[in-house]
Amino acid sequence: MNCSIFRHLLPFIMKLKLYVLWLVLSLVSCTAEKIPLYVGTYTSGDSEGIYRFQFNSETGELSDMQLAVKTENPSFLAYAPDQKHLYAVNENDNGTVSSFKIENNGTLTLMNMVSSNGSAPCHIAINRTGNIAAVSNYGSGTLSLYTISNDGSLNNAFQVFDHNTENETSHVHSAQFFNEDLYVSDLGRNSVYDYRTTKQKTDYELINPSIVAIPDNSGPRHFALTKDGKFIYIINELGNSITSAKKVNGKFQLIENVPTIDDTFKGESFCADIHLSKNEAFLYGSNRGENSIVVFARDTTTGKLKKIQSIGIDGDWPRNFTLDPSGKFLLVANKKSNNIAVFKINNSTGKLSFIHSTGLPSPVCLLFYNP
Repeated sequence: MNCSIFRHLLPFIMKLKLYVLWLVLSLVSCTAEKIPLYVGTYTSGDSEGIYRFQFNSETGELSDMQLAVKTENPSFLAYAPDQKHLYAVNENDNGTVSSFKIENNGTLTLMNMVSSNGSAPCHIAINRTGNIAAVSNYGSGTLSLYTISNDGSLNNAFQVFDHNTENETSHVHSAQFFNEDLYVSDLGRNSVYDYRTTKQKTDYELINPSIVAIPDNSGPRHFALTKDGKFIYIINELGNSITSAKKVNGKFQLIENVPTIDDTFKGESFCADIHLSKNEAFLYGSNRGENSIVVFARDTTTGKLKKIQSIGIDGDWPRNFTLDPSGKFLLVANKKSNNIAVFKINNSTGKLSFIHSTGLPSPVCLLFYNP
């Protein structure tokens, strides 16, 4: 091409490139799905309750923050299966549990509030049919079960289990429904319990007070089950470890115990939350103190774990974290540094890369709308 002609065409070519780039970015912005994210907080400082963001499923951006409802210490949240109602524990000495209707504009309207039948409730789980809620009371060491009315409101507890004994103090920390079973982690009793519905399916009864042996003083806090229920991964707050087990002939058998923090870390640290990747090939855990997310590759046949990454969370005291519905992003609630950190997940390797963080006072629970 003649150099003179090229010089004349160069500005046009550059403008065309910029236009194409703008067009591509505009298309990405238009096609990106905006997913609601609700955030539970502690309200002893600047926070006022439950907040709502819009999450960009392409860029990982959090935007349009709004106060969804004023409520005290909503430290853990759960959706109804139809995602028309949201439930929260109010973590106080005289614990309560709240039911909210989700309005069209994303705000929450209080349906009702009932006693948690214990102190410092820290977790709530809803069964798959949406008619029963399980609330874990950390302070009193009790587990409370509720029926849920058709309008989404909570009835008073129909069963309350007290795990305390004369010699051991209970700290019930979380629960999950799986088919007819209700698994419950007790940090104080160093056990994961198994409750099951009775033949009449009206109540729950204790089947096993310890589904797998956990090293002494480990303090099981949360756990992740595979979709088929054959593997369980228990994160231990005090032991900074994960206990893995596989179900064989109806009973869990220990696979291994693996550490979550680096050998080089010498400070004080406490595990918090645990989640499997969408394809269950990777496992993630949060460390408060080391202030990290640990990443494991998971052998989907044997259930064994291999540590592949430990990454800082751009903040302080990572509590609950979550994966977005697409499985492409991981978000961390950093309680003490008042921010939510967003990481991109490499779907091939499972490893994380930090993108950005968004400020919010005392975030402790992240709950995505999951269509």
